[in-house]
Parts: sequence; C-alpha cells; structure tokens
Amino acid sequence: MEEAVRRALAGDCIVYPTTTQPALGCLPEPACLDRLYQLKGRASDMPVSIGVASLAQAETLVEVPDEVRELLGGFPEGSLTVVLRAHDTLDPRLGGDNVAIRVVAHPRAKRLLEATGPLTATSANRSGEDPVSDCEEAARLLLANGDAIECVSGACPGGSPSTLIVWYSVCGSTESRDIEVLREGVVSELEVRAWLRKRT
Repeated sequence: MEEAVRRALAGDCIVYPTTTQPALGCLPEPACLDRLYQLKGRASDMPVSIGVASLAQAETLVEVPDEVRELLGGFPEGSLTVVLRAHDTLDPRLGGDNVAIRVVAHPRAKRLLEATGPLTATSANRSGEDPVSDCEEAARLLLANGDAIECVSGACPGGSPSTLIVWYSVCGSTESRDIEVLREGVVSELEVRAWLRKRT
C-alpha cells in the first residue's frame, strides 16, 4: 500500500481494488490523465470518474446536495457513481463542469484514497477489452512500455460496474425524476427510480 500511495502521489497510474472491478487510478491532473488515457487507449472525449474515500472528500471537488447523500445512503456503498457539478471547471477528461464521483467501499481503496486524496476510478483495462477481477493481473495487462504498474493487491467480485447516474440539477431540471441513468450496473434503473419515487 505504501508504495502505491507514493507512486500515485508522484503522478503515476496505479491499480486498486473496488467492490466491482479493479480501478485504474491517477491524480486528477492533466499530466497524470495523459498517462492514464495512453495506458487505456481511451478516446479523450470519454471522461473518467473520480473515486473518493468519503463525501467530505468529494466536496473538495463537487457540490453534494443533501438528496445525493440520501440516495447514496439508500444503496450499498460503491454501487452508484453520480455526475455532479464541479466547484471549478476540471480537465475535460474528468467531465469539465460535471464530474462523475464514486464513494468507494472496498477497505483497501478507502485507505488508499484517504492517503492520496481523490484518484480516477475508471476500470483497469484497455478500452474495448473485458476487465479482469484480479488487481495484479489487471496491472500486468496494462504494462506501460515494460514498466510495471504498481497495484494495491486484491481480487474484486467482478460482474457489473457501478451504476452511473447524472443528477437532475446537472440535467438542468428541478425534478428528481429527471435523473439520467447513463450506465446500468449493479443497481438497476428501476431500483433507482423506485427509491426516488418513495422519497417524494
């Protein structure tokens, strides 16, 4: 863990476990994102999410409405990623004014992010390839020019990713029913909408 923290803070990409799939993390800074996008072979117009250890950490980057706190509290931690308004415009590869935030649940990921601050939380695989569930294997598959990628070891359950939601205020609406589900994952769109109906 200490080496992963050191490498992340030095600007390198690292692999870390989540409750779904291994994540590829780097500081949310342009030079670090350059490396991450190169490793993944990802198009620059496809933003990546940011992993945080807590909502308090998220608030350093984005506005977190009380309703979002309630929503996240209504589902297993780490199962939802929510696009929220950034305090200041970030790199377009992070979404610019609207940033996808995921509060991680995996204990090792929490410890890592408590030490490093927010890191990207995109899946640790090349674009177009299926993710693997083991962090060390994911790091090996992403080898950069023969340089090993540091990882926080651990196996992930695999399967579906987190469910990606655009919060309604980001969509320009005042109605919670106007959220947009961009990617259905471990939580179904029906479950999210049922939860929203229940609280109104």
